[in-house]
Amino acid sequence: MSTRTIAVVGSGYMGGGIAQVLALSGATVVIADISEEIATKNYARLVEEARQFVADGLFPADAVERIEANLRPAASIEDAVADADFIEEAVPEKIEIKHETLRRISAAARPDAIIGSNTSTILIGSLAEAVTGPERFLGVHFSNPAPFIPGVELIPHAGTSPEVLPVVEEIVAATGKQTARVSDATGFVLNRLQYALFHEATQLVEEGVATPEDIDTIVRTTFGFRLPFFGPFAIADMAGLDVYSFCYASLQTRWPERFATPEVLSDLVDAGKLGTKTGAGFLDVPADRTPELVAYRNKAYVAMQKLIDELGPAPIHPAN
Repeated sequence: MSTRTIAVVGSGYMGGGIAQVLALSGATVVIADISEEIATKNYARLVEEARQFVADGLFPADAVERIEANLRPAASIEDAVADADFIEEAVPEKIEIKHETLRRISAAARPDAIIGSNTSTILIGSLAEAVTGPERFLGVHFSNPAPFIPGVELIPHAGTSPEVLPVVEEIVAATGKQTARVSDATGFVLNRLQYALFHEATQLVEEGVATPEDIDTIVRTTFGFRLPFFGPFAIADMAGLDVYSFCYASLQTRWPERFATPEVLSDLVDAGKLGTKTGAGFLDVPADRTPELVAYRNKAYVAMQKLIDELGPAPIHPAN
């Protein structure tokens, strides 16, 4: 892949982190903000952050040199995007600010430049209204902290050209991150799931079922412990979809609507597709691979516990 020129518009905590990983991938990266002074100040912060990340063993040993070689601040948004192949907008999560910024980007960028937005909640179709040539526009949603969270949501809107996605996937893959394609829907996937969990957690607190501290402990040490290795569908397949159906029926004794059995689950159970034990479920893992899967699972969980023990508890509570 030839070196691409990438502009990141918005050089704060999120935009700056995105710029760091793009620069480390070998791209030529230009950052811009509401003024040259702010962009220059944030550039200096990003270099110093990288220096600390190297000292902490979080970035490769030559990260500072690579960032200094590949990253620079721009005098303006227009200067940053003028020669860019790809532009990532990372300004505050207010549609009016994003619209104004995307209009400026569209006016100054090359007509063939791809434009992405790091929005976490605003519909991409709504943002596309401010983009000249909306077929080149999509959501490219990094997570906080951008240098260290490996997943990136790619969200095309109805008018996004199919040719755009492979290019952006290649750009993100060069940073070592993983992409997932998501339809343009409120909350996308990450925040819809994250806030569903948070909403249920707050309900448990309000009902007096458990304290925030105990709920956090349960999430971290039970189903949350599985999530670095398996998503919800793989976990369901391994547990048994018939078991999930029984659990839904139990929850329905109190919340018949809130925990109504999903139709997609009922259809699989009715068809005898109960997950890994039958060789078919949401992910259709062959039954003869179950021993291999179980062995991986057990090894992964033991490795995770060793890592947690090595790191020690998170410094959430004040030191005694």
